[in-house]
Amino acid sequence: MVKHKRKRKITKYRRYPYFNIGTLLFGLVFIYMIIMMVMYVTETHITSYEVKKGTISGNYRYDALALREETVVTATQSGSVRYFEREGAKTSAGSTVCAIDESGSTIVQSISDFSMTSDDEDRLRELLSSFTINFSPNNFQRTYDLKSSVEGLISEVIEENSDSSSTTRNACYAPASGFVLYKIDGFEDTEESELTSSMFSQSNYSVTNLRSQGTVSAGDTLFKLVTSEEWALYFPLDASLATELADSSTIKFRFLKDNVTFTSSFSIITNGDETFGKITLDNSLVRYVTDRYLEIELVMNKKSGLKVPISAISSRSFYKIPEEYAIVNEDTEDEITLIVESFAEDGSSTVRYVTATVYSYSDGYYWVDQELLSEDDYLRIEGSSTRKRLSENDIETLYGVYNINKGYAVFREITIIDQNEEYCIVESNNTYGLAAYDYIALDAPQVTDDQIVY
Repeated sequence: MVKHKRKRKITKYRRYPYFNIGTLLFGLVFIYMIIMMVMYVTETHITSYEVKKGTISGNYRYDALALREETVVTATQSGSVRYFEREGAKTSAGSTVCAIDESGSTIVQSISDFSMTSDDEDRLRELLSSFTINFSPNNFQRTYDLKSSVEGLISEVIEENSDSSSTTRNACYAPASGFVLYKIDGFEDTEESELTSSMFSQSNYSVTNLRSQGTVSAGDTLFKLVTSEEWALYFPLDASLATELADSSTIKFRFLKDNVTFTSSFSIITNGDETFGKITLDNSLVRYVTDRYLEIELVMNKKSGLKVPISAISSRSFYKIPEEYAIVNEDTEDEITLIVESFAEDGSSTVRYVTATVYSYSDGYYWVDQELLSEDDYLRIEGSSTRKRLSENDIETLYGVYNINKGYAVFREITIIDQNEEYCIVESNNTYGLAAYDYIALDAPQVTDDQIVY
């Protein structure tokens, strides 16, 4: 048998080169992405800020120190003390404020039937609410003041519910009419001339609650009386605010404790190198007699406008061009055309037309970019032989911010009408300035004119 060999037909597939147009395009795109990523990582990123209308508030808040006419009443003998008057209450001369039992025994009050009236509940609620609203971690000392106040309030309620037929021994009387207080803090005899800036720091402020002492020895403080309705609030002044208030004889302010606003007499006190504001009051002491420090806010004539961070403000130099040398573009107020004549060393002159962006206009002058022109250039009036030579005297500085609405930085002039350490208020409705809801660069030193903003 003859075996036939089977023929195998082998077909070679066409092999495409690894390098083709698709690979090239993909490689270019990949390289482009790498470059953009590196640029994004290494580029300084500009933080934006949205301009809004507002006023500068919160800049004039102080923890004012209250000084009053205070009389300290001391014990004439030793023993346990029982108090009768509510703290902050007005008492008349000769009224019984407390009593001392020389035996040293303490009258135990039964609180099995303890109850609070609606007025007592309102007082406690107001006390806790005021503490909650004005609490700050930087002023934790007030937590202990709250504890003393609550303990005092409860003691008053217990005393009011006690047996009124109990014998009062060795009564202690008020030497004059006034408000009764059961706290001492070392400021009782402080004079205005003794004020220092350290007194306004509450970090080391301490209060002794006299009602918690239980027993006293002869000479110990029992209570104190605020004997005059006239009192004063003091707060530190910096040089700027002292200058602003130098001619003021009255001032409007608000107690943040209860948001009540007053207008009172005002004066400036100077002790050495330190300056303090003094607000004199002759009413409403009953509302604040238990407080040594009161948070107040001065209600100044605040100006409104566009609120801009100080960090966004920069300055640039511009040429100040008289309007008669400018050709106004009828289609836009943002541009003018200048006829500029320059002279070469051989005395020949060239005339060119320069289109300039207007950065500001005031009192018949336009401000244009300094880099468009140079000293010794001449400006000519259209249709006239009159010309003006530019010099250093024509260069002025404007303050402004960098507007980034269009994705690149554009300098916009601002007029500041009020400011503090963090923000300033600038005029609105300026043709060449800012408008509400514009976006500006928050950190001006990081930005240059026409810089692309990522």
